[in-house]
Order: sequence, then C-alpha cells, then structure tokens
Amino acid sequence: MAAAAVVAEASEPWPEVDLVEREQRRELLLTGPALEERVRAAGGRLPPRVFSLPLLHSLEVCGCASLREPGPGLARGLPRLRSLVLRGNALGPALSPELGPLPALRVLDLSGNALEELPPGRGLGPAEPPALPQLQSLNLSANRLRALPAELARCAPRLQTLNVARNCLRALPAELFALPLLSELAAADNELQELSPAVAGLPALKTLDLANNQLSEIPGELADCPKLKEINFKGNKLKDKRLEKMVNGCQPKSILEYLRVGGRGKGRGKTDGSEKEESRKKKRERKQKKDSGEGEEEEVEEVNKLLIRILHVSENPTSVTVKVNPLVKDVRPYIVCAVVKGMNLRPGNALKRFLSMQTKLHEDICEKRTAATIATHDLKLIKGPLVYGAQSPQELKIVPLGRKEIKAKDLVRQLQLEAEEQRKQKKRQNVSGLHRYLHLLDGKENYPCLVDADNVVISFPPITNSEKTKIKTTTSDLFLEVTSATSLQICKDIMDTLILVRSPKMAELNKFTLENKEEQPLSNTEADGVSGPFNLKSNQSAEKDGSCPLIVEQVRVVDMEGSLKVLYPSKTDLDITASHITIIR
Repeated sequence: MAAAAVVAEASEPWPEVDLVEREQRRELLLTGPALEERVRAAGGRLPPRVFSLPLLHSLEVCGCASLREPGPGLARGLPRLRSLVLRGNALGPALSPELGPLPALRVLDLSGNALEELPPGRGLGPAEPPALPQLQSLNLSANRLRALPAELARCAPRLQTLNVARNCLRALPAELFALPLLSELAAADNELQELSPAVAGLPALKTLDLANNQLSEIPGELADCPKLKEINFKGNKLKDKRLEKMVNGCQPKSILEYLRVGGRGKGRGKTDGSEKEESRKKKRERKQKKDSGEGEEEEVEEVNKLLIRILHVSENPTSVTVKVNPLVKDVRPYIVCAVVKGMNLRPGNALKRFLSMQTKLHEDICEKRTAATIATHDLKLIKGPLVYGAQSPQELKIVPLGRKEIKAKDLVRQLQLEAEEQRKQKKRQNVSGLHRYLHLLDGKENYPCLVDADNVVISFPPITNSEKTKIKTTTSDLFLEVTSATSLQICKDIMDTLILVRSPKMAELNKFTLENKEEQPLSNTEADGVSGPFNLKSNQSAEKDGSCPLIVEQVRVVDMEGSLKVLYPSKTDLDITASHITIIR
C-alpha cells in the first residue's frame, strides 16, 4: 500500500512545489479542490517532496478532507519552518508521526481537524529537550480533544497564545499554569468543570475566555493575575448568582474586584460590615458633592450613558424578515440578523474606523471568517423580505464591493488569478484581502447568498457584500448579518460582540456625549471636515431628557413556510449590566 502511494505521488503533478523549488520561495500554500485528489492518491498525507524544501519558512495546507497525517520527514526536512498551518483538514485521532522537533517554529495552527489526543510519541513532540522551543502561538480549536498533554508547557516553554476552544476538554493540566509568557488562553465551548487556583501563576495573562463550559466557581486567585484585562465566563452555571449576573454584563475590572474582595461568598476580602460602612461613606461623599455643586459632572455621566432600546417585532409593523431556503443547509446553515438605527458615520474618519473594526472582528472572534462572517448593509437600500439560500456558482450574480456585476464562478476565478499575481509580485505564498478566504468555498457545489425582494444578491458570504447596499457616511440605519457554517450560538455571540463590545459607538466607545450632539445634520462636505469619534444621531424624543438611544430592531429568521427559526435580539441576547450601557427592553 505504501509503495503504491509513493508511485501515485510521483505521478501526480505538484505545480506549487515546483514553483517554490524553482524560485526558492520561503512560503508554500496548498489548497483547492485538486488538492483532495492528490493527497488521497498519496495515501492521505503530503508528498515527501514538500519536506525537501530546507529554505521553507511557512507551510499552509487548508480545507483538505483527505489529509489524515502530515507525513514523515517534516521535522527533519524543514528545519527553518516558522509557521505551520494545517487548518480544516482531517488530522487525527492523533499525530503520527509526532510533529517536532521544529526548533524555529513560532506559529502552529491545527484547528478544525479530528484530533482526539496528543499523547507522547503521537503529539507535538518531546518535552526534553523542548520540541518547540520558539513556539509562540498554538491553535488547537475545533477538534475533539479530551485532554491536553501534561508536557505541553515543557514542549513549548515560550508559548504566548493558546486556543483550545470547541473541544471536549474536562480539565486543563496544572503544568499549563506555569507558562511565564502565556498572555492569551481561549478554552470556550468545552466541558471544563473547574479552573484551578494555580491560574494565578500566569504573570503575563491578559485575556482569558472560558465561556460555555461547566464551571460552578471562579477562583478568587484569578484576581491576582497582574495583567489580566479581558475575561469571558458567559454560559457557565455559577453557584454565586450575583457573580453569574456580573460575568454576563459587567466589565472585567468589576468582576475581578468582586473576586478580590471575597466573591463566591468565601469572605476573602472585606467583611459585610466594612463593605456596608464604606457604602454609607460613599453615599455621604456623593451627597456632599451634590450640595456643593461638585456633583454636576456625575449627573452628566449618568446622562452620557449609552442607551440601547430594543424594538420588538410586535411594536414594529415594518420589521425585516429573513426566509431560509433549505438549500443552504449543507453550505452555511446559520444566520442571525439585526437592524440598528440611529448611527452617525459622518464625523471625521468614523466610517473608516467602523469598517476597520469589522475587519478586526473577522480576524479575531470570527477566526479569519472560518467561524463566522459579518456583513453590514445600508437598510434603506434593501427591500424585504429577504431570502437566505444557496445558488450554483454559474447562476449566482452579484455586484461585489468595488467591482462590476459578475457571476460567482467568475469572481472566484478572478480572485484566484489576482492572488497568484499578488504572490508573484511579493514573492510570497500568503495573500491579503478577500483572497485569503477563497479556500472556504473549496468543494462547495452551491454558494450561500442573501437575496432581497427584487432578487438582488446583497451578500455572498464569506467572500463579499454587494456594492448596491454599501454603507456610506450618510448611512444612519444598518442591517447587520452574521452567518456561520459552525453554529447558531456563534452567530449570536458575534452579533452581541458587534453591538455591545467591539463596535465603536455601538458599545463601550459609543457613549453619547453632549459635546458631540448635533443640532442639525451635516452636509457631506461639512462631514468630511469634522474630526473626532462618531456619535449617535439626536431625535426629538431623546432631546427632552438629554439622551439619545440607539435602536436595535428585532429581525425574524423563518423557514419558507413562515415557522420561526431565530429571533434576534431575544430575551437572552444583549444581556449586559455594564455601568455605561443601559438596555431598554
């Protein structure tokens, strides 16, 4: 069988490898439908030729359901490899042979595979000496791992970022909390039952995501992490109901302070009596300030809270409805939508910042669009009801952002040619822009699309939106869309993040200020000359009490018969109790 695979590999053309050899390139990218057949012919592994490129710095193989193992010779043949991305393949249940040692490797991405375990001899490599001494980023998300190897910290002692989200982990090894440089730990959507107090041994930890696990307590020692800034414990059933409410809405600083002074009812900090006395003292101080006129600033802060009002479908006769065609089930089945009214994108570089935020979300929480894709549209340019379905690449037509109308098949081909040209010009295997997401369509007979009542395709996820519904500085009402091939909950979480957390002036950075409140709309010319953050548009009802709510309208997603599939935002969405945001339901 092995001999047959070698013969098959020798007869299969590998033009990408030929190009890297001929031009002595440092990067190799293998993807696309043709890769499936070649890897299958090679016995479910990469050809030995790939491991005879000693100058290679970056190797990326994505979206190949035939790739079950990298193949022997990787560590020996690629001593200078710095980045290894084997995302969205079929590696598993373990790695045979083990990957390391790879002395120069800094980035390792094994996400979206079928890994169940990484035992010694069939894992990342030996612990003594360290197999991955320079590794900084390790992504093992979206696998089937039941446990992490205890020797991971010794195998990769300089690890800074670890993503093990969406696995089947029930515990994190104690040795993990001895990594001195670990700054980001993502372990959401697992089965973790406990967070060890040893987490305090991570002096560099800045971000911790343990959402949607089975935690019942959060150790107070977490507050001892000196650099911790971002935490996420949503979706855990905590015994301390006050703490459970806080993790679903309050700022990390407030949660850590609660833990620091004895959260979980453990009495680690101040006594109840001293807390009450301090509370009375603060009330007296606030009253003294108010009596002396010093409390005006606090009143202004109260006015300056961001108000988000949810407009229910029952209150809105013109609410948007999205119908889901069953054809999209096998392509990209999940979609969540919302309408946001009251935005002002005119001042300064507000629109540019808004779009940059969306790009950052695609890189981070959307995991480079592999987990989900965000699309934003000008609501006034959309005619409902909308239909979310799938069409063949030959039939689907769209006017992509910045381009003329084109069939999806031709657009994808055009982008592939642009990507190849980009590689030639930069002499690099990696590409930028939309070209990075083409592999997400590999092997798809139909492409997902969102179509309006005039049969105009307004969105082609995960690639592009339509130029016809493009948002501009004059846009005030947005139609937001999040799609995913993974899960509905991911769509909801990302929509929450878009509205509440990351989106400038739709969340933390979108505090309504009296100084920026507009009395009259600006013309386009005037808007271009205004600098500063973008704010909420004022309206007559809001002016009466000095506040201006951002309106978030519910959007119903139904099947073709009209039966409800998703309603966003529902009672459990946008669940936040942050001091600077008030939700009016």
